[in-house]
Amino acid sequence: MSHNSLNKNNIPFLFFYLLLLLPFTYQTRPPFACDPANGITKNLPFCRVSLHISDRVKDLIGRLRLQEKVRLLVNNAAPVERLGIKGYEWWSEALHGVSNTGPGVTFGGAFPGATSFPQVITTAASYNASLWEAIGQAVSNEARAMYNGGVAGLTYWSPNVNIFRDPRWGRGQETPGEDPTLAARYAASYVRGLQGNTAGNRLKVAACCKHYTAYDLDLWNGMDRFHFNAKVSKQDLEETYNVPFKACVFEGKVASIMCSYNQVNGKPTCADPSLLRDTIRGQWRLNGYIVSDCDSVGVLFNNQHFTTTPEDAAAASIKAGLDLDCGPFLAIHTEGAIRSGKLSVADVDRALANLLTVQMRLGMFDGPRQPYLNLGPRDVCSPAHQQLALEAARQGIVLLQNRNRALPLSTNRHRTITVIGPNSDATDTMIGNYAGTPCGYTSPLQGISRYVKTIHERGCAQVSCGDNRQFGRAELIARQADVTVLVMGLSQAIEREALDRVGLLLPGHQQELVSRVARASRGPVVLVLMSGGPIDVTFAKNDPKIAAILWVGYPGQAGGTAIADVIFGTTNPGGKLPVTWYPQGYLAKVPMTDMAMHADPSRGYPGRTYRFYKGPVVFPFGFGLSYTSFRHSLAGGPTKISVPLTSSKAFKNTTLLSEAIRVSHTNCETLTLGVHVNVENIGEMDGTHTVMIFASSPDGAEKRLVAFEKVNVMAGAKQQVKIDLNACSHLSVVDQFGIRRIPIGDHNLHIGEDLKHTITLQNFVEEMKP
Repeated sequence: MSHNSLNKNNIPFLFFYLLLLLPFTYQTRPPFACDPANGITKNLPFCRVSLHISDRVKDLIGRLRLQEKVRLLVNNAAPVERLGIKGYEWWSEALHGVSNTGPGVTFGGAFPGATSFPQVITTAASYNASLWEAIGQAVSNEARAMYNGGVAGLTYWSPNVNIFRDPRWGRGQETPGEDPTLAARYAASYVRGLQGNTAGNRLKVAACCKHYTAYDLDLWNGMDRFHFNAKVSKQDLEETYNVPFKACVFEGKVASIMCSYNQVNGKPTCADPSLLRDTIRGQWRLNGYIVSDCDSVGVLFNNQHFTTTPEDAAAASIKAGLDLDCGPFLAIHTEGAIRSGKLSVADVDRALANLLTVQMRLGMFDGPRQPYLNLGPRDVCSPAHQQLALEAARQGIVLLQNRNRALPLSTNRHRTITVIGPNSDATDTMIGNYAGTPCGYTSPLQGISRYVKTIHERGCAQVSCGDNRQFGRAELIARQADVTVLVMGLSQAIEREALDRVGLLLPGHQQELVSRVARASRGPVVLVLMSGGPIDVTFAKNDPKIAAILWVGYPGQAGGTAIADVIFGTTNPGGKLPVTWYPQGYLAKVPMTDMAMHADPSRGYPGRTYRFYKGPVVFPFGFGLSYTSFRHSLAGGPTKISVPLTSSKAFKNTTLLSEAIRVSHTNCETLTLGVHVNVENIGEMDGTHTVMIFASSPDGAEKRLVAFEKVNVMAGAKQQVKIDLNACSHLSVVDQFGIRRIPIGDHNLHIGEDLKHTITLQNFVEEMKP
């Protein structure tokens, strides 16, 4: 299917261009509740905007009957007609654009589609926090517009911030990658964009960080996510798995957390009071609601047999801190749990208060006085949003190899290009999963065709590439062109929810197609890889005929334009890998069911991610080339910092004082430090560059990413970047008991590959004031 879509001059898809010219005449939905035309409810306290939300919530709960309360605990909440409250569907999705994956969103009429931004793993490769927030803002504008039109909700179960621990995971594409620092910053940035910088406690839309926690296995080697018990150490939980979720709450102020299907150390996450009530609500102080992954409460009873009766399951989950069930289980069994004395009405009221508070923060009980009523069809698939989708795709592309500066191509010297591969004319493959209907597509073939004449042959009908019958035709046309571009990789047929990969090589006969075409090609060969997870393309790295390799992830609706812009140098690539690309042999040493992050030589376990795995890689985490070169120099940064002790208990416990100090026993506000880095573009082309700072502790342990900033530097120019660090957040480590400590001694900051700076931390006893 061919579409006209966005090009570099920002001409939107024709239908949406015409839509923008239409008058704003569509009918907005009537108020969700508190309609002033309803004489029964218009004067009730829960409808008074002048009252504090907590008082309004208390008043409303006091008016609800038990049966009504129970039917509000599930995603398709029933109406309470006697109080003028309509039914509400909580389940909407906005992973990288408003999606109809959940039942809360319907496309059609005035809203035939929504802007489809690149898949999260691609956007993460930009290492650009301001871009992530801007995408969130655009998505929430479209969500509000669609809510006003009556075709979407205001509660979006996005983003997915799980750590991409294992390269086989089918849902890794939905995440910001393998690193906790990267995932945490992405999470907070996207959530802020979605929820808006609204006054006070208000929300533009309510985001939800999922799936809490240690969830990263769908279906592998006979084990599925519904039965999996993730055995996780306290160290790994604190150091890795929980980091993005904590950032969602502390920094993003997220309105919701979703608990996952799996068990963690023998307990279903959705019925574990330690994970929900004590951690999310107690330690992190979530201001919002906790929701189950869909049918999770049913899964813990029916699949995991965690309780003996369904009433016990309902009681266990609500008492553990669950507020909302995606699924019917709580609507069916909660009343029975109360009548049998396993659950109290007060427990249900607590859950309801969290749900109703979020709805009131969204303005759903404010009658017609809704915020953002100015947003409508013209704000969905707007030219600005489509341009942002294109810019995001450009920034997420990673240049992995560029022999003899083969790229960028020249339209003067390279006038005919052969475009080959199962993803060469891809459209819906480019948007990944959890996607809606895009505004329009530009395929790689269309994008390249805008620059030069193209000759096209898929070579393989599908990415599975089951045979080599079309390879002869592909070889023939490769001999005729100045350049050959092979667009290969994966799709949702290979990696997706409920489907983990079995290997890291290109599927089927794809490798044979690449090698044969490369041998036959008259000119240089450019290999473009479309995928969420890493691919072992060692053969291509070692093939002298393959001049350049690009990873484009799943680049969204404008992916073809972005790919062509990079190939021809309209855009200088600046993306960096958010995951390690492992060789195929790595998989034999790491069962997906082994959750340990740290290497264990005693059992031949190599560890996971760049922080703990030190073996051979195809391409390392954070890798990415440019058409120009950059040089770092240190402009300024502290060399010594004193770490005060603010706890008398810590002062008495001197055994570890000379080695490491608990973060909870110091004053973190006094431990901020600014590092100033000069970035010089010493090449001949303007470009963007990510300043990445890794830290290593005095014991010489693994380097870990602690901060990064994106900067644009013109050719021959220099820019200074200030990066704010904090010893508690960035120089601390987690011990085997899950306790975060600041090691005393020399910490090394590694900036890029060419700069190292040492900061010495000393202990300084500060007596607690009486």
